Amino acid sequence: MKFGPVPIEAAEGSILAHATTAGEQRFRKAHRLSANDVSLLRAAGISQVVAAVLSADDLSEDAAAEKIAASMRHRNIEIKAPGTGRVNLHAGAAGIFTVDAAMIDAINAVDPTITIATLAQHAPVEEGQMVATVKIIPFAVSSALVDAAIQICAGGEIFAVNAYRPVRVGVIQTVLPGIKPSVLDKTLRVTEARLARSGGRLTAERRTAHEIAPVAEAAAALARDNDMVVIFGASAMSDFADVVPAAIEKAGGTVIRAGMPVDPGNLLVLGTLDGKSVIGAPGCARSPKENGFDWVLDRLIAGLDVTAKDIAGMGVGGLLMEIATRPQPREPLPARTLLKVAIVLLAAGRSSRMGGPNKLLALFDGEPLVRRAAERALASRASGTIVVTGHQRERVRETLTGLDVTFADNPDFAEGLSTSLKAGIAYLPQDTAGVMILLGDMPGVGSDDIGRLIDTFREAGGKSVVRASHQGKRGNPVILPRSLFPAIAHLEGDTGARHLVEAEGLDVIDVEIGEAASVDVDTREALEGAGGVLQD
Repeated sequence: MKFGPVPIEAAEGSILAHATTAGEQRFRKAHRLSANDVSLLRAAGISQVVAAVLSADDLSEDAAAEKIAASMRHRNIEIKAPGTGRVNLHAGAAGIFTVDAAMIDAINAVDPTITIATLAQHAPVEEGQMVATVKIIPFAVSSALVDAAIQICAGGEIFAVNAYRPVRVGVIQTVLPGIKPSVLDKTLRVTEARLARSGGRLTAERRTAHEIAPVAEAAAALARDNDMVVIFGASAMSDFADVVPAAIEKAGGTVIRAGMPVDPGNLLVLGTLDGKSVIGAPGCARSPKENGFDWVLDRLIAGLDVTAKDIAGMGVGGLLMEIATRPQPREPLPARTLLKVAIVLLAAGRSSRMGGPNKLLALFDGEPLVRRAAERALASRASGTIVVTGHQRERVRETLTGLDVTFADNPDFAEGLSTSLKAGIAYLPQDTAGVMILLGDMPGVGSDDIGRLIDTFREAGGKSVVRASHQGKRGNPVILPRSLFPAIAHLEGDTGARHLVEAEGLDVIDVEIGEAASVDVDTREALEGAGGVLQD
C-alpha cells in the first residue's frame, strides 16, 4: 500500500485519508473513490487528494481484521462484523476471561499495522461484554503480514470465557461470645449475593464453636453434599496452625495456601476436601466490597484450578483498597433506583442545509430550539444532561445560560456525528447504565416522551436498546446500554450508533411516541413547517 498525495487523475480506486468536500458533496474518511467521485472532485478544482493506494497483495482493513479474527481458536466468544478496520469479540456467557498472553504478544509483534487488545487475565465478564478487539491501523495491510498473524493463531486456544457453573456451596460460621447473630445473618445475605452473580447457590449453613473439631466435622458433612465449602471464622486466622487450616487437615483435607498477597483479603485459606474446594474466608468477605476472596471464589466457580503459585502471583494488582472494578452485590433495590440514564444532547452541527443560520438557535414559541430541548431533558427522569457543542459553541452555550447542564466541547465536529457521540460519552459518570442520544433539532420530543423511554429501558433491565418510533418506523431519540460504550469510542466519520446496534445483536425495544420521533428540522422548509423562525 502506498500512502500520500495522489494526483486526481490517478485517484480512482484509492481510499481517502481525510474527509473531503467537493461542492455540495462530502466524502468521508476511508471512502473509496469511484470514477464519478473523481469527476466531481476534478470539477470542484481539486487537483490531488491524500489517499491510500492498494497493491495487488493488499487486504482492506476490514477484510484483514475479519480474516485474523476468524482464524482464532476460542471458547464462549462471539465474533462481531468488521467495521473501520476493527472486529470486536464479545463474551458468549458470564464467566472468567483467560488469555494466552504469549500468543497475543507474538501477533502484536508481527507488525505495528496489526493489533489485538484484550481484557486482563482472569477478568470477570458479563455475557455480551467486549473481551477483545482486532484492529488494523492503516486502510490496508499486506496479505503476507495477515498470514503471519494467522499462523500464530494456529498454535492453540488464544482466549476463552470460562463460564460460571451453578455450584452448590455449604457455609460454616464459627461463633465466639459476643458475636451478634445479625452479623452472621448479614454474612449469609452477602454470600448469597456473591454466588448469585455467577450462578452458584448457598444450600446449607452450619454454626459451630470456634474450635478445630466441630469445624472439621461440619466441613466433612457439607463436602459430601456440596461442590464447595466456605468457612467464616469468628476470629481471623493468626497462624497457619489456627482453627480453619487445622480443621481442614483434621477432616482429611489438604491446605493449598494460607494467606494471600491481596489487600483486603490477606487472611484467606484455600484447601481441598474429598475433591471439593474449601475456602477459609477472610473477615473482609463479610462485606460486599471487592476483595481477594472474590478473585478465588469466581475462578473456582468458573471451573479454573487455583494453585498456591496462582495465589502467590496475585500481589501485582492486589492492592485493592477502595478500587471497585465490578458492580458490588448489595441489598436488593428497586430496578429504577439502580439504573442511571443520562442524556447526551447533540448540539455541535453546522446546519449546512440551512444555508447559513444555525437551526439550533431558531425560535420556537419565542425560545431557541436548543434551549427548548435542554429544558425538556432536564425536566425528565434522566440522571444528568450533557450538551455537546462545536459549531458556534459560544453562541450555543450562551443560549443555555442558567441551565444545569454539562458542556462537552467537540473540536472535531466537522468530521461528523461519531465525534460528537464520543465527546458526549466521555463525560458520562462511571455508574451510568445507559445514555439517551437526543438530537437538538427535534422540536416535538417532550419530557414525557423522554421519561417513557427511560422507564422502558429500566424495566428491561438496562441491557436493551430502547428507541422511539412512529407508526412502526424507527426514529429518535434512542437509549444505548453501557455495553455499547466501548464500541462507540471507536466510531469514525459521519456515522452514528445504528450499525453498532445491528452488529452487536442487542435486543431493540421500540416505543411509539408519535410524530415527534420522526420530525427533525434539517431544512428551512422543515423548520418553518414545524413553527420555527430562523435567526441570523
